[in-house]
Amino acid sequence: MNHGHVDGPTGSVLTRLFPLWALLAGLIGFIAPETLSNWRAAVMPLLGVVMFGMGATLRPADFRAIVRRPALIGLGVCLQFGLMPLIGWTLAHALALPPELLVGMVLVGAAPGGTASNVICYLARGDVALSISLTAASTLLAVVLTPWLTWVYADAWVTVPVGEMLKSIALVVLLPVIAGVAVNRFAGRWLGQIQSWMPSVSVLAILVIIAIVVALNAGRLGTVGLGLVVAVMLHNGLGLTLGYWGARAFGQDAVRARTLAIEVGMQNSGLAAALALKSFPAAAALPGALFSVWHNLSGAMLAAWWSRRLPTNA
Repeated sequence: MNHGHVDGPTGSVLTRLFPLWALLAGLIGFIAPETLSNWRAAVMPLLGVVMFGMGATLRPADFRAIVRRPALIGLGVCLQFGLMPLIGWTLAHALALPPELLVGMVLVGAAPGGTASNVICYLARGDVALSISLTAASTLLAVVLTPWLTWVYADAWVTVPVGEMLKSIALVVLLPVIAGVAVNRFAGRWLGQIQSWMPSVSVLAILVIIAIVVALNAGRLGTVGLGLVVAVMLHNGLGLTLGYWGARAFGQDAVRARTLAIEVGMQNSGLAAALALKSFPAAAALPGALFSVWHNLSGAMLAAWWSRRLPTNA
C-alpha cells in the first residue's frame, strides 16, 4: 500500500476501497476471534511482507532525493516524530485511557510514515516524490526513533523493551525494505508482472494483521469503546492539521504542505500494532488497528476534497 503507484485493476480496487476492506477485516476478527487469535505469530512475518512490498516500489534515486532536499525532509521528519508521539501521549492522558492503551497511542505516534501515504498524496495532488522520500527517511529513522520515543513517553507506565523493539524493527522494517529496493534495482525488469501485484499483496497482509489484532482484543472492544475511537480520530486529525499548518509556517507552498500533512497524519499503524503485539499486552495493539482503519478513511476523504481544488502556491 505504501506505493507511489498501483498497477492493475485488482491493485486499484484493493487500494481505492481499502477503508471498506479494513472495516470488513475488523468485523471478521470480531466475529471469529477463536480462529484468528491463533495466528498471532504471523503478524511480524506479514509486516515484513508489507515492508518488502514498499521497498520493491522504491529505487536508490528515491533515497538520493533525501540528500538533495535535506531541509524539507528534515522539516517533515521533525514534524512527524516531534508532534505525533506527543499528541498520542497528551490525548491518552486527557481521555484517561488505561496504561496499555496509552503505550499503544504513543507507539502509533512514534511509527514512521503510513502505509498508504504515497497513494493518498498522489490522489490529493501533492508532491509524490517528496512523499516517497519522506516515507523512506522516516522508515529508516524509525529503527532507532520508534523504540526510543516509546520509552521516553511510556516507560513510566509500562516497561518498554527498547532492545527487543530495535531488533524487531531491524528485522521486519529495515531488512525487508533494503531487500525490496535491491530486487527492484537489480531484477526489476524481469519482475515487472510480479511487481505490479506487490501493492495488492501488501494490502492483503495489512488486512490480515487488522483481523488478527481485532480478534485478539474482541473481548475488550466493548469496554474500551468510545474513548479510544475519539482518541484515534483526534490523533489523526491533529496530525493532518498541524502537519499542514506547520509546513505553511515554515514557508512551504500548498502542494508541499499537503504532502507534509499526509506524511505527518498518516502513520504506519500496522507496524505499531505488530510491535505492540510482540512487546506489550494485546490491548496495546488496539490503537494501531483502529488507526489503520480510520486514517485511510480520513485520508481518502481529504484527498477527494483537495483533488477538487487545484494546488496553488498561495
